[in-house]
Amino acid sequence: MGRNESGMEETQRIAARYIHEYSNSDHDSMTKEVSAGIAAQTATMENENQYTVERVSLDDYAEQLSKALAAEGLTPDQLCGLGEADLLRIPAGVAFHDPADNMRAFFVLLEGEVLADKAESDGSKVRVYTAKAGDSFGEVTLLAGKAPSLYLQAAQPSVGLRFNEDSFWNLMACSLPIRKIVLNNMSQRLRAHQVEAAHREKLISLGTLAAGLMHELHNPGSAAKRAASQLRENLMRLQELSLRSSSKAKTPPQLECMHDLLEHAVRSCYAPALSSLEQADAEEAMSEWLESAGVENAYTIGPALVAIGFKQHELDCARDVFETSSLSDALNWLEALVSSVSLVCAIEESITRVSDLVMAVKKFAYDDRCTLRDVDVHDSIQSTLTILGHKLRQRRINVIKHFDAAQPSIHTTGVAISQVWTNLIDNAIDASPEGGQIEVQTWSEPGFLAIGIVDHGGGIPEELRSKIFEPFFTTKPVGKGTGLGLEIVQRIVTQSFGGQIQVESKPGETQFIIRLPQQAVAATA
Repeated sequence: MGRNESGMEETQRIAARYIHEYSNSDHDSMTKEVSAGIAAQTATMENENQYTVERVSLDDYAEQLSKALAAEGLTPDQLCGLGEADLLRIPAGVAFHDPADNMRAFFVLLEGEVLADKAESDGSKVRVYTAKAGDSFGEVTLLAGKAPSLYLQAAQPSVGLRFNEDSFWNLMACSLPIRKIVLNNMSQRLRAHQVEAAHREKLISLGTLAAGLMHELHNPGSAAKRAASQLRENLMRLQELSLRSSSKAKTPPQLECMHDLLEHAVRSCYAPALSSLEQADAEEAMSEWLESAGVENAYTIGPALVAIGFKQHELDCARDVFETSSLSDALNWLEALVSSVSLVCAIEESITRVSDLVMAVKKFAYDDRCTLRDVDVHDSIQSTLTILGHKLRQRRINVIKHFDAAQPSIHTTGVAISQVWTNLIDNAIDASPEGGQIEVQTWSEPGFLAIGIVDHGGGIPEELRSKIFEPFFTTKPVGKGTGLGLEIVQRIVTQSFGGQIQVESKPGETQFIIRLPQQAVAATA
């Protein structure tokens, strides 16, 4: 229990005064006075840092209780013979209800202000609501039959009535006015909590996407930066080799050979893919050929020429028309050019990747436009896969797409379809084993575009399938899910798009099937 500084200073002054008087007075009587003074001061300090509980008659608080519960004219009969309750007087800043006490109770705040906080899995606390004078609270825990989860603390000096569990149910059973008020309060509080939780779910989803995007943008950005740095070094080396080579006149056959090699170098960014073994053999053979021809840096040049698709026989013309010293300069120049082209290609690929990510986010954001428009579902799914690409690669999950719908566009005013794909595919990733596979398929049905998302995880037990779309229901570990993802998916599909959703599951395979009307329908909400 904390003590405030002013109280400590007062105690010290009392003690000092009594000690001074003690030296000039009767010791025994002064000792008693000192003890009494310090005890009184300590009691005052403790009262300032704890709340008091007093059993009181409800007859004395009937008027206040009527106003607090908005039940004007509440009579003793409507209290069902409940004559007493606990009256709490709580100083500001004092906590008076802790989930660890495992006590469920119903509170009516008569004066002051109370803060209700809920502990998160990481140890932090989140403000759930603030109760003002006249508010009642605690009914959700009692009606839902859940363990207490809220920490209650007075924000300012407060007075309230506390009813234990038996008293609460007695009131609910036989007092119609109180029952209506309590159930109405609970309904409003649950709606507010659901809205807040849905908002939090969206923020979590956006945070996850943002973290993934930062990761995705970092990779091509770093690759482009490295390539630009190496390109600068290559251009300096290329310039040096060009100046050295230009001091010697070139014969027509030499110019023709270099022209052919140059055309090959700038033709494409990459050679046809080789297996690791084939590539290693090709690089070794090329490097040995260059070394036998007396070319400097043979084992550096070899891999670069193989990477761009050069074969040994294509370099025969250079070996035939150049002397050994000139051949080395010519092929080193060619390697510098080839390497520069490869670096330019890497920069181009990185920028394209960044551009693709930006376009994916743009499409994701524009999905919230509430206008009649055509939505390409294939394009929307691909954008979501692009955004979630980092998570797929991290878990080495392969996505197989079977886009077989004859008409992948829908004409709709519905919004947030990208959030449907994000939640379903993200759930599929979590359910899939590492190195697994997810299938995304589309097909046409009369009047509908159907989309199936399949994972090969453990499946959903039959007894839980009827609950998966319920708010706050989740099978994920604490801190890993809010239980709102599938509820949001169902709401968007059915209410925003007028579509249907179903789930089929067995061990090793779960499929969510979404059916969206091809033409706009009236939203149900």
